[in-house]
Amino acid sequence: MEKLTFYALSAPEKLDRIGAYLSERLSRDVARHRYGYVCIAMEALDQLLMACHCQSINLFVESFLKMVRKLLESDKPSLQILGTNSFVKFANIEEDTPSYHRSYDFFVSRFSEMCHSSYEDPDIRTKIRMAGIKGLQGVVRKTVNDELQANIWDPQHMDKIVPSLLFNLQSGERTESRSPSPLQASEKEKESPVELTERCFRELLGRAAYGNIKNAITPVLMHLDNHSLWEGKTFAVRCFKIIMYSIQSQHSHLVIQQLLGHLDANSKNSATVRAGIVEVLLEAAAIASSGSVGPTVLEVFNTLLRQLRLSVDYELTGSYDGNTNIGTKIIKAHEERQLQEAVIRTIGSFANTLPTYQRSEVMLFIMGKIPVPGVHLALPEGTRMIQIMLLKSLVQVTAGFQTTNMLTALPNSFLEPLLSFSLTEDPEARLLVLQILLSLIDRHDNRPKFSNIRYSGREHYETLFALLGLLSVELANEEVVVDLIRLTLALQDLALSTDEALPVYNRCAVHALAAAYLNLICQLTTVPAFCQHIHEVIEARQKESPFLLPEDVFIDNPKLLSSLEKVEGDVLFLQSKITEVLGGSGYNTERLATPYVPQYTDEDRLSKRKSIGETISLQVEVESRNSPEKEERTPTEEITFETLKNAIVDSVGMEEQERERRRLVVEKFQKAPFEEIAAHCGARATLLQSKLNQIFEITIRPPPSPSGTISSGYGQTQSRSVPIYEMKFPDLCVY
Repeated sequence: MEKLTFYALSAPEKLDRIGAYLSERLSRDVARHRYGYVCIAMEALDQLLMACHCQSINLFVESFLKMVRKLLESDKPSLQILGTNSFVKFANIEEDTPSYHRSYDFFVSRFSEMCHSSYEDPDIRTKIRMAGIKGLQGVVRKTVNDELQANIWDPQHMDKIVPSLLFNLQSGERTESRSPSPLQASEKEKESPVELTERCFRELLGRAAYGNIKNAITPVLMHLDNHSLWEGKTFAVRCFKIIMYSIQSQHSHLVIQQLLGHLDANSKNSATVRAGIVEVLLEAAAIASSGSVGPTVLEVFNTLLRQLRLSVDYELTGSYDGNTNIGTKIIKAHEERQLQEAVIRTIGSFANTLPTYQRSEVMLFIMGKIPVPGVHLALPEGTRMIQIMLLKSLVQVTAGFQTTNMLTALPNSFLEPLLSFSLTEDPEARLLVLQILLSLIDRHDNRPKFSNIRYSGREHYETLFALLGLLSVELANEEVVVDLIRLTLALQDLALSTDEALPVYNRCAVHALAAAYLNLICQLTTVPAFCQHIHEVIEARQKESPFLLPEDVFIDNPKLLSSLEKVEGDVLFLQSKITEVLGGSGYNTERLATPYVPQYTDEDRLSKRKSIGETISLQVEVESRNSPEKEERTPTEEITFETLKNAIVDSVGMEEQERERRRLVVEKFQKAPFEEIAAHCGARATLLQSKLNQIFEITIRPPPSPSGTISSGYGQTQSRSVPIYEMKFPDLCVY
């Protein structure tokens, strides 16, 4: 062997004849079953290949690959393994000169076939499969970086390589799931097909460039479809964990996009299949982090929201095509619910990877998808379910949301529709809105401190308490504190009011909520007199009305009275007392005297709130009206008993006159001829137009002219209107 190697290195031009001779001998020995000589010939070919790197090695390589092919075509497992080992050695050699005509199609097909070997002896079967995996790894290494070779990323090759690797990953999982004996375990530790397959798969994906990701991922999706592996979730999740950790991070969003497209393609498949794809998306998004969404941020969320809506429709209709024919698939409601929860979690997972400004866009995008509550109308069940699901999605998106500017987190375009949902009749929707507000307001992770209050039996009241507490902590200034105390006193008035048809429990719960919050806020303000008043009321309640405190209300079986008609005296928080003690400590308590009037009607709820500018201008107008100068100009009127009496009598008479006037108007429009009504309306329109013309004449002036001004007869200057084409402009103004 040494002499042959020296001869080949001394006369490189002889390499092709040496290779042809060894190839001929090996073919003859294989045919005659002289396997010892076959091994000797292959060893000689291997050593010559490793030693020689001259330019004429290409012809020798052709002879070498011809012999490897001959061994792989053999029925003998030992020859197949021998040929594979030789090919792996060849694959690790970096050739100096490229080859334009070499083809590896046969090797891809044969190694893939070996990966699926079904040989009877399990040990030999494992060796054949491992040889096939090593062979595929060698093909990839040999061709992936050589632009002159056949493109290994073509679908015809990937459709063979990737399923072969996944098949061994899957079969390895089944084998490892059994409990092996200690001897078998020690053998597996030495050489594991699963570890080899995973290493080969990672190497393949790590070499994938931007344009090759799709061809590498598509066979994975097809394999999981064909073998129904989405439903189990475990294997599919493991595959895509390998993929996401192996590919280059800047290509992560391509995998996400393919998964989303595959989810759309399976829209009418079973809920378990769609849930499996969604679970894979969830894991993939968590791994990919900020690169998972890519340039099309809203398209990702639009796809997931579309799947959410489809799932709700399927659950309600009971079929995938809108009818309940005998041939349609049976839909299980609980499976659709599981899918919906998985989609919502996935939306949250994607949102967590986004920067603050993009998450704000997603919040507005989802808010725009939520059905608006109807005026005086109950929502259909499907619309209500969509509303709940989208609000749950918002809860996930806003979880952990951090912003330095509260106006960024709560713009009017987001806050107004959100608050409108808090006034719906659906308790679940109201609770979700409160949770969203908590997530947006809590910027310092204080929410757990308010969520774990000592007596928490009703989630709505607990969330309200947490919201009030977070507002006090996050927006801590005197004006906010005064407004929140005013709100709490309004809640107490609500519980006392007989106009609202509130059950006894709700009245007691509102009283308890007010007590809990005032107890908190008095300790935050550190005003001793304020704290003393709050504690005195709480002690009075403990003695006389324990059912107005949290510890006796928020329990499983609260002991309540049949009615709350006699709640008065020391058990109530007094506005006058609070105003006095806070005013003495420097707080501006004027707002405490202003009645708090919430908007309850649907029309008020759907109307727009005044902007800050309008509010300020209104305040300025009110202040100007109340200024001393105005007071001097306005004559004062002496109010006497006769004045009050006349006012009462006049108001009654005016009401009757107004009622009569309305009746006459209605009667006129019902009985008068059309010409008379038209003439009446025309006269009013003419009067309006004349008034508008007067206003325009007063306000509109002719435009100033560059030609100068002219003098009027009274010595005043008057602008002369000149057509623009006659105006003379300075040179600097002309282009």
